Amino acid sequence: MTNRQSGADTEGKGPGRPRDERMTGAVLDAVVELVAERGMGELTMAAVAARARVSKPAIYRRWPTKQDLVIAAAEARVGALTVPDLGNFRDELRELLTARLRQYRAPGVDRLLAGVIGSAAEAGAERSAYGAYTGRVTGETRRILERGIARGDVRPDTDVAAAATLVAGSLLFRMLAEQDAPDAGLVDAVVDMVARAVGAED
Repeated sequence: MTNRQSGADTEGKGPGRPRDERMTGAVLDAVVELVAERGMGELTMAAVAARARVSKPAIYRRWPTKQDLVIAAAEARVGALTVPDLGNFRDELRELLTARLRQYRAPGVDRLLAGVIGSAAEAGAERSAYGAYTGRVTGETRRILERGIARGDVRPDTDVAAAATLVAGSLLFRMLAEQDAPDAGLVDAVVDMVARAVGAED
């Protein structure tokens, strides 16, 4: 099951019209498929429109730039997560990273995320858009850390932002930089190291 983005589609002109879920899903699926098949360099609005069987103007009304479209596709596959209060930081972190692991193993996600990161560094790219996306992706890690601080099983002096970056970067670096599939063993190792680094002493 895909984790689709939940914004409002304004393909119609009247305010408050419900978005066309089929069109949105078809377009975002087309982006992921095309990136997986051809790579980011071959991704064009025309190719997406042809694959999704929609018009280019319809795509541009929803996603004015290619970067907007690619970020939306990435967020449809790797977006915000919610982890319930499991009573301790270690179990919650494992739950989060296991969910990310399932998302990263989906076909085309590795090339899509590499493209999103690369496109953020291109000339003319709106870096704040990418920053907002990563903020949403790492938001649950920060909440888990803050909940642990409030509960008492995470040290109160923990740098929450730095710890969230460390958690988010571990699986991504293995997948994109080391070109190796992250697995449950890596999840266990990251959970153990982070918990030892920020866990409150008994």
